[in-house]
Amino acid sequence: MEDRKGAGDPCDLNAQDCLPALALNNANAKETSALSEGGLASLIGMAFYARGMDCGGTALLIAFDQGTPYENENFAWFKALGRPFVYIDRVIVAEAARGLGIARLLYEDLFGAAMRAGHSRVVCEVNIEPPNPGSEAFHAAMGFSGVGEATIHNGAKRVRYFEKLLG
Repeated sequence: MEDRKGAGDPCDLNAQDCLPALALNNANAKETSALSEGGLASLIGMAFYARGMDCGGTALLIAFDQGTPYENENFAWFKALGRPFVYIDRVIVAEAARGLGIARLLYEDLFGAAMRAGHSRVVCEVNIEPPNPGSEAFHAAMGFSGVGEATIHNGAKRVRYFEKLLG
């Protein structure tokens, strides 16, 4: 078992009090995308899963199911396949808290929530251009398999799509 010193339990993110999560998100905007306070509150409000550590100040994970009215190229790619899913939109762990097993804890919590809701598939994308080898390795270790690739944002990014079958 990974060291989870200081990891605690995930808690629900609150759309009315999301300043710690906003600060964490925007400190990592290169990997995710910058958001306004209203933009983050909107994501949390429509999320299937929005949980984190320390009100999202240390870590956060936001995911949507296939029925969410979410406008996003990557989400649309999975939706076009016509199979139910839970889509991980963003997962961020503060630099000082990396290596403590927090991302794994959030993913396992998400998998449990997805299974309890009757979902059998969790999906996400990882940048391959610009490269993100740490994220690719993490997702492989968590049991995700590659299911496709796409060039997005008018050629600015290339992503690999992953899925994990639950149960």
